[in-house]
Amino acid sequence: MFHGWENFFIVGASAGATLIGLLFVAISLGAGLSTQQGLDATRAFLTPTLILFGGVLFEYMAVLPPWPSAWPVGVILGLCGLTGLVLQIHLILKQRKVDFASLDWLDWVYFSAVPALGYVSLIAGAAGLIAEKSFAPYAIAAAITLLLLAGIYGAWSVTLWIARNRDKI
Repeated sequence: MFHGWENFFIVGASAGATLIGLLFVAISLGAGLSTQQGLDATRAFLTPTLILFGGVLFEYMAVLPPWPSAWPVGVILGLCGLTGLVLQIHLILKQRKVDFASLDWLDWVYFSAVPALGYVSLIAGAAGLIAEKSFAPYAIAAAITLLLLAGIYGAWSVTLWIARNRDKI
């Protein structure tokens, strides 16, 4: 099923776990942001980044065990993709309401479109995995990589915002 992909998934899981730890460093930078605006920004942008990293770690860990067939991991990844896509749509609506910084189009691409594309690719890969199609590992790897990159961009953007606005909020 994922023969030959073990190193990719192990490295990715390590990166996801490490980035979760680094995200907590970013959170400690913003410990004083307890105004309502700071809390809204945290819920709209920092929490989704943590969810991206946690989801990536979970998805990597889901593919690593030696499953007896592709069906269980396909269902798990499919559910992750569907849940993530629904959550992403909810977050897009929530992020549009938060008025704490002017975001350009590139920010919206990484905060909204890249994770949505990642979740759609994860759903397609999971369906391909269940149907035993050869494209499935590639779609899953692309999906998880997109989600990891979106999380990295989100963590970097939020960390920069916190560092710039510590005295303003």
